[in-house]
Amino acid sequence: MEKLTNKEEEVMQALWKLGKAFVKELVATLPSDNHYNTISTIVRNLEEKGYVSYNAYGKTHQYY
Repeated sequence: MEKLTNKEEEVMQALWKLGKAFVKELVATLPSDNHYNTISTIVRNLEEKGYVSYNAYGKTHQYY
């Protein structure tokens, strides 16, 4: 597996804390001002790297 960037590690910490989360929940949990699209891109990158998976609910994904 690839090494995580600092931002990816921050998102993973938030996801581990929540257990399962939608991107909007991650944005609300993270300490600094983060745009939805930025966090969404980071989560998709984590999925491609094999760190995150998701359940699909229509067009919405809940990540774990």
